Amino acid sequence: MEMNQYLSIFIDEAGEHLQALNENMLKLEQAPEDISIVQVIFRSAHTLKGMSASMGFEDLASLTHEMENVLDLVRNDKLKMNGGIFDTLFQCLDALEAMVQDIIGGGTGSGDVAGLVAQLKAIVSGEPAAASPAEAGGAASSELSLVAAHMLLDQYQLSVLRQSIENGNPVFHIEVTIRSDCLLKAVRAYMVFDALERNGEVVKSHPSVQEIEQEQFDRSFSVYYISRIDQEQLEETLNRVSELESVVVAPLDLESLAELDQSREASNQEAMQAMKEVAAAAAPAAAPAAAPANRPAAPEGGARPAAAASGGGGSAAPRTIRVDIDRLDSLMNLFSELLIDRVRLEQLASEVRRNDLTETVEHMARVSSDLQNIVLKLRMVPVDSVFNRFPRMVRDLAKSLGKKVDLIVTGAETELDRTVIDEIGDPLVHLIRNSVDHGVEPIEDRIAAGKSESGTVHLRAFHSGNHVFIEIEDDGRGINRPKVLEIAIKRDVVSAEEAKKLSDDEINMLLFAAGFSTADKISDISGRGVGLDVVKSKIESLGGQVSVTSNPGTGTKFSIQLPLTLSIISAMLVKLGSEKYAFPLSSIVETAIAKRTDIREVHGSRMIEYRKAIIPVVSLAQLLDSPDYRDEGEQETEMLVIRKGDKLAAVLVDELIGQSEIVLKTLGKYLTNLDVVSGATILGDGQVALIVDPNALIK
Repeated sequence: MEMNQYLSIFIDEAGEHLQALNENMLKLEQAPEDISIVQVIFRSAHTLKGMSASMGFEDLASLTHEMENVLDLVRNDKLKMNGGIFDTLFQCLDALEAMVQDIIGGGTGSGDVAGLVAQLKAIVSGEPAAASPAEAGGAASSELSLVAAHMLLDQYQLSVLRQSIENGNPVFHIEVTIRSDCLLKAVRAYMVFDALERNGEVVKSHPSVQEIEQEQFDRSFSVYYISRIDQEQLEETLNRVSELESVVVAPLDLESLAELDQSREASNQEAMQAMKEVAAAAAPAAAPAAAPANRPAAPEGGARPAAAASGGGGSAAPRTIRVDIDRLDSLMNLFSELLIDRVRLEQLASEVRRNDLTETVEHMARVSSDLQNIVLKLRMVPVDSVFNRFPRMVRDLAKSLGKKVDLIVTGAETELDRTVIDEIGDPLVHLIRNSVDHGVEPIEDRIAAGKSESGTVHLRAFHSGNHVFIEIEDDGRGINRPKVLEIAIKRDVVSAEEAKKLSDDEINMLLFAAGFSTADKISDISGRGVGLDVVKSKIESLGGQVSVTSNPGTGTKFSIQLPLTLSIISAMLVKLGSEKYAFPLSSIVETAIAKRTDIREVHGSRMIEYRKAIIPVVSLAQLLDSPDYRDEGEQETEMLVIRKGDKLAAVLVDELIGQSEIVLKTLGKYLTNLDVVSGATILGDGQVALIVDPNALIK
């Protein structure tokens, strides 16, 4: 079977199943008696096992198989969930995630799972009723089906073993465990293989011989072996190798081989079926004839119902198709070229003044604005894809800190541009860890303060205007402002003089200064010298802003404001002499005309009165060294009032051209030191206009 065509489907599906496993395990931890949740978890693990086995990822398959055994006992009421089992299963999920990440990175997806497998086996055997109904055919066969999942023999290896038994040569399954204090595991393993190869033939080993040579195994390995000596001599030979903890030699006969063959077939069939269904669901509902030559047409039977995919209710199949993000990017680029031509055509039509041309251009403008909405929506992804990893993170973090913390997520369906989604994960991790570590108090402190022993962290997302806001709010101890000021002065972030003039909000924002950390001791969780300055610079690089408010004793709220999209924005075009510039509309409060006599000098800075407040005046021409702009002489001048957070400023410009949809183009790596300019756009007449970053003006 051509595996590559299924690999991307496998990766996507595996990610979804792991996410579902994590979410449902957290639910089960809250309600350990709820068997319906166990059923859902069991089905996810079962599908993941089948997919992994068919793709040849043996470590993934063996670990999910052992998890299945534990879950099977739980759902059949033969085992009660407890903290130890939850911890082990969560460790297994982490290991599975690491192996899937390895596959995404082009690796083989192998991992050191022997320790976890041993823990899971111990959980299973710790119950008197260990054998689940499927494996009740005697101890040997249940042992074998475990082995089978570990190392499914291929058809050729099975036939070699079968012929050997028929010819009277004994066949064994050997499991060797090396002592934990052994320094050179690979050398001991080599001595075992050397002894085996002198007296027979190794048909299959798990892990593989190469992995064992490179010490990529825990303490045990197993082999299928055709022997020229009998069981007693074989055990004696192997026991001569020193530093081995145990050697278990189990003879195989034709009957047990037949059972191995059946389990191999069954799991292959199941896995193939699962992959076919996955492929059918992922393939668009086009006629098979239209399938590209390098990919077989979708299997008959169309898309599978969603219930089969997720073990959920019997809803109809989702009519979705996975698209590579690069294709969407190139679609966006092509569309932005079209937008530039549209503006140019509109300009030409207004000069030519022919009715039929004007009508055609107007119709094209309507169609292209609909197209623009669709292209932008295609790139929108719910923030859920970032938020869904946090409940698990908060659980582990609270546990390691000995705290009780509930994470409440709202607005996970809010959509953001894919490029923003990819970048926003790390800043949110920092802020949430900060809330759990520094914000929420230890249990005894909370009780002493008259609070409930469980802290709460709210993670919210919502739309407002042309922005998405993400808030992280805790009900912890709040920011200790005197301590923050003390540290800021000690670290030369501010001088003692400046510190006296700072407002509460400005003191809070000192947390984001470079090299600032309030941690008394560096912990695994936060500290480590990676302060919140990294978070701030990341969010600002996305065109967003971050602010923080806090009340001592009641909690802290971090608020992040992000643009909906990074590619097409509404902007106000302005003129400075012969040059044109664009301002994002989202940061303009209003446009006005200012009399030059109203502009006053205060301590060397120019100010103007605006709606009963005094705001600073910025001359764009002076900032940008505009060559032919006349700053003096005119009685009146146009001005834009811009906003960043709650700060306002007035920007003087020559003339307002009007608003327009513009396509953001980056300036590349040559012009990286221009703070005031965030990019450029091509206008309808072919001119390039620079896009001014209002945030930089207000700095």
